[in-house]
Amino acid sequence: MNATTPRAGAWRATGEAARQALATLRAHPLRSSLGGLAITVAVATIAIVVTALDAVGDFARSSAERAFGSDSFVIAQIASPGQISRKELERKLSRNPAIRRADLRFLERHAGRRVIYAPSAQRNGEAMAGSRRYDYAAITGTSDEMALVRDLGIDRGRFFTEQEAVQAAQVAVVGADVAETLFPVEDPLGRTIRVGGRGFRVIGVQARLGSSGGASLDRSVWMPLLAFERTFGTPQTLQVFAKAGEPGQTAAAEDRARATMRARRQLGPGVEDTFDVLTPEAARDFVQRISERIGVAAVPISIMALLAAVVVVTNTVLVSVSQRTREIGVRRALGATRGQVMLEVLAESSLVAVAGGLAGMVLVWVLVGTASGVSGVPFTLRWSTVAWSLAAASASGVVAGWYPARRAVRIEVVAALRQD
Repeated sequence: MNATTPRAGAWRATGEAARQALATLRAHPLRSSLGGLAITVAVATIAIVVTALDAVGDFARSSAERAFGSDSFVIAQIASPGQISRKELERKLSRNPAIRRADLRFLERHAGRRVIYAPSAQRNGEAMAGSRRYDYAAITGTSDEMALVRDLGIDRGRFFTEQEAVQAAQVAVVGADVAETLFPVEDPLGRTIRVGGRGFRVIGVQARLGSSGGASLDRSVWMPLLAFERTFGTPQTLQVFAKAGEPGQTAAAEDRARATMRARRQLGPGVEDTFDVLTPEAARDFVQRISERIGVAAVPISIMALLAAVVVVTNTVLVSVSQRTREIGVRRALGATRGQVMLEVLAESSLVAVAGGLAGMVLVWVLVGTASGVSGVPFTLRWSTVAWSLAAASASGVVAGWYPARRAVRIEVVAALRQD
C-alpha cells in the first residue's frame, strides 16, 4: 500500500495539472493557437526534411536497380554514376581503349559459369510507325543474355531469342512511351516500326519503368546487336552488362570480370585499370552523397525552426503566467505547492507543443500524399519519422515551459495577492 500511494498521488497531481492547463488554454484560444502554430511549422519542417531525404535514399536504390539491375554491373570504356570533369574525361579517353568484340569473346571464354555477359551499344534516334514518330528513342543493340542479366520488365510479348540474335533478326522490344506514342490505340505486338530506315517487328513491350538519374527508362528500343550494327554501323565501343552465374556471388563475379579484363589488357600489379566497372552500389553511393549534402543544410534549418517555435511558446506561456499572477498567489495561499504550480505551467506548454506536433503531422501527411500524387515520386511518411517529430515537439514543450515555470514558482504570495 505504501509503495502505490506516492505513485497514485503523482498521477492525481499530473491529472490535476493537465486539467488546469487545459482550462487555461481554453480561456485564451488565440494565444494558445499562436504557440501551437509555431510548433506545427517547426515539426512539419523536420518531418518534411526527413521524408524528403528518405525519398532520395529510396530513389537511389530503385534508380540503380532499374538502370543496372539489383545484382549486376557494367564494364565500359568510361562509366561514372555522376558527371565527371572534362579533364578526367579526356584522361580516360586517352588512357582507356574502346571495348571491342574481341574483348567480349575473351571475357566469355574465361567466364566459365561464374559470370553472364551481355554486350550493349546505344544511340539516340528516331522510331516511326506510319505517320507517327518518336524523336528521342534510346536504341540499344544487345544479345539475348540481357534478359538474364537485367529485369527488363517485359509486360507483353517476349525478348528476342539466341537464334534471333545470331541471325540479326529485325525484331524489337519497345518501352512504354514508345509504344504509346507510336500505337496509341492499336496493340503494338506484331506491328512494324522503322528505325534507321529499316523495319523491325515489335515482339515485346516493357512495363512503365519511370526514370533513372533524370533520364526516362520508357523510351527504349531493344534489338539484336548484329541488327543494330547493320543499321547504324559498328559502334565505337561496347558496354558489357554482367551478372553472377549463381545467386549471392556478385562480388566474386565482379572480381573475376575485373581480373579477366586486366589480363586481356596485360596490366601488371599496381597498374591502374584501363576500363571502368560501374556497380549499383556506386550509383547508390553517388545519390547518397547528394542526400548527405542536402542533410547538412537541412539539419540546421530544422533546428532553427524548432528554436523559433520554442521562443514563441516560451513567450506565450510567460504572458499566461503574468496574467495569472494573482490566481497563482491565491492558489499558493490555499496550499498549492511550488511543485504543483511548476507542473501546471509545464503541462500548459507541453499540451500546446503536443497539439502543434499532431497538427504538423496531419499537415505533412496531406502534403506527402499530394506531392506523391502530383510528382509520381513515392514519398512515404514513416512511423519512425512521426515518432521522432512528436518526440521533438514534446521536448520543445518542456524546454519552452521551463523558464516560465521557474518564474511562476518564484512569485511572492503576498505581492501576488495585492495585485488587482
